[in-house]
Amino acid sequence: MRRVELFELIRQDYDMGVPKREIARKHRVHRRTVRQAITSAIPPDRQEPRRESPSLTGEAKAFIDGILRSDQKAPRKQRHTARRIWQRVEEELHMTVGESTVRRYVCQRRRELGVGTQVFVSQSHPIGAQAEADFYEAEIDFPWGRQSAQIITLRSEFSAAAMHVAYPRQIQAALLEGLELGLIFHGGVFPVLRLDNLRLAVSKTLSGNRRKEQDRFIAFRSHYLFRSSFTSLGIQGAHEKGGVENEVGRFRRRWLTPVPQAESWEDLNAYLRRCCIADLQRRFPGRSMSVGEAMAMEQEFLKPLPQERFELAEISKPTVDSKARIRVKTNFYSVPASLAGRTVSVRVNPMSVEASCGSRVVAIHERLHTKNDERLLLDHYLEVLAEKPGAFPGSLALEQARQRGDFPASYDLWARLRARLGDKSGTKAMIDVLLLHRKYPKEAMRQAIARSLSLGVINTATIELLARQASAPEPRQLQLIDVGELDRYDRPPPELSAYDLLCGCGKAS
Repeated sequence: MRRVELFELIRQDYDMGVPKREIARKHRVHRRTVRQAITSAIPPDRQEPRRESPSLTGEAKAFIDGILRSDQKAPRKQRHTARRIWQRVEEELHMTVGESTVRRYVCQRRRELGVGTQVFVSQSHPIGAQAEADFYEAEIDFPWGRQSAQIITLRSEFSAAAMHVAYPRQIQAALLEGLELGLIFHGGVFPVLRLDNLRLAVSKTLSGNRRKEQDRFIAFRSHYLFRSSFTSLGIQGAHEKGGVENEVGRFRRRWLTPVPQAESWEDLNAYLRRCCIADLQRRFPGRSMSVGEAMAMEQEFLKPLPQERFELAEISKPTVDSKARIRVKTNFYSVPASLAGRTVSVRVNPMSVEASCGSRVVAIHERLHTKNDERLLLDHYLEVLAEKPGAFPGSLALEQARQRGDFPASYDLWARLRARLGDKSGTKAMIDVLLLHRKYPKEAMRQAIARSLSLGVINTATIELLARQASAPEPRQLQLIDVGELDRYDRPPPELSAYDLLCGCGKAS
């Protein structure tokens, strides 16, 4: 029974004239409790027994104060915890003292010194006024293993709607494309975008709030006509855009825990988009509308998106080296060997590299996000390998083709060709087979090679014939249709016996 209920019973008995001594005996309480219940229906607070708190010596207090003051200049992640201070008191001062005693004193002194506890001021967020952007990391399981994804999010301060886009690395093209996709998701351009002092956007931090920004970021800002606002340096800057910081933690716990699995980066970003759309159904306490409803209302206050999207690709004009490669950023990509020594135009996108010669696209590669790496396509070297077949077995392009699955195990007809024709002629015949990929689809070629191996007829002409058959469209089947009332126009076939008689082919009747 709660004390307030006990007081109610005592007051009812006293109201009916029951003596105090009898009430105390009936409810098995002290007469002091009876007097308290008669005086007030609300039970008084229980008084905790007063105990003297263990105190620290002056030497220990001075030692702890020195640690707390030195922490103010130490890196944020290398400051003392109360437990570590207690350990140092015992180890360095050779004192035996309770950990709770040290914790209590540390907490009190931190408040007095203004360390550790910060007071924040709640902000109002006008509709359509500002959005916050931030990069964060998350682990993703891909078919090739676990990899850290760099995810950029753009969050509206008013509606709390956010768009998340993942990339392999934090590069400038990823920042710009992520911001662009975020603006498209929100359906308009915010007057102000607030960001950290990323090197992708800020080339130099000047005094005060002034920043020297990257040229391409300025061009992006000029295209969408918004103002950029950058936070203060250090940990203090994170508190200036707490909305997106909280969004990162919430999204990671809700949608990225446990570690998600994705087949590719496109698959991962499709999953993130579905998560962002599902989050539009959320409701905040004290708000009558959902996040999605607030976002739809905010779109009327945003500046319309420009008709054309920003040109995200960086353009460069490298020269093809003697190994039929171009250097883009810090990596090498192959182009057709016939272009060696020529200058090509390259468009560097966040996830791809596209090389062109004149008006013709000559190579498209997935962008490498490492350093000093190479991505070579075997098709670019076939003409050279036809003249130098001895370089084919150990070529890096062949090794990479095998790793990507472009040269599967079924292509081991190469061994049979060499056994029948010799190493040089057999390799040339294999290269002729690979050249057929330019005429027929990949799947048709795989079927043709498998069919050729099963028949035991292994030569280029047979494989080409089988590939042509595999890629040919299926013949259309004629279907009879019901003509309905049109059968009344049917006529019997003509009688040609008189014409046969005229020609001397028939007999006179």
